[in-house]
Amino acid sequence: MIGVFDSGSGGLTVLRELVARLPDRPFTYLGDHANAPYGERSSEDVYRLTVASVERLFAEDCRLVLLACNTASAVALRRLQQHWLPGAAPDRRVLGVLVPMVEAITRVPWQVHAPPSGNPTPPATVGGFATRRTVDTGAYPYEIGRRAPSVQVVQQACPALVGEIEAGADDAAIQTLIDGYAARLLARAPDGRLDSVVLGCTHYPLVADAFARALPVGLPILQQPRIVADSLAAYLARHPEFDDRARSGAAVRLLTTRPGASVDSVASRFFGRTVSLTAVA
Repeated sequence: MIGVFDSGSGGLTVLRELVARLPDRPFTYLGDHANAPYGERSSEDVYRLTVASVERLFAEDCRLVLLACNTASAVALRRLQQHWLPGAAPDRRVLGVLVPMVEAITRVPWQVHAPPSGNPTPPATVGGFATRRTVDTGAYPYEIGRRAPSVQVVQQACPALVGEIEAGADDAAIQTLIDGYAARLLARAPDGRLDSVVLGCTHYPLVADAFARALPVGLPILQQPRIVADSLAAYLARHPEFDDRARSGAAVRLLTTRPGASVDSVASRFFGRTVSLTAVA
């Protein structure tokens, strides 16, 4: 069983692509809607809540968990992997969505912590939209810079955007917010020019069209769901020990820490079909 965790419903954009990419794999999704959003929380809060949710998914028989939450990946993943997981569950693994994006931008495998000779990544300026907490960690510029020093990263925090998306705000309100964020990002880019943009939150694919309208025409926008799905498929091919298909079969279970019709409605928008989430303590 593969666990997929997000602070709310955003990770369902990733799960939807995972199910399409790996239709014969079993998945359990957990949205911590009771404590969402994580983007404005302290680092200690994010770490504590992330560990608790990973423990829940381990209890649901997940041996591999993907943090489909950029804030959790940026704030908690490294500490969780290095200090908590070896003692708590050494035979299990926790991955994050930040790694595949860094690999896609730099074209350098995650295990390589310095640019290879010849530096295959040409000079570029990458813009990034993310939650305030993800931006504050500096995880994207740090990890990209280690592998591709020629790539400059300009980030823009998007406070309130996750909450507005989850609340189902109307298109005009969302566009106004994103127009402001895009203008501030472009104002800080060298000569106002970007080579590509990363949507560094799994909620943002739902409003990708609004980002496209706010940015220069034709600017490449990197979205996480497909990149993460391809990366997980490659990881599973390298690690057959996590193949539980014979035991579990293909199945998708959706869990939440705050059940209710409003959560189901939002989750259905993110997942692309009508769903009902089951409560967990």
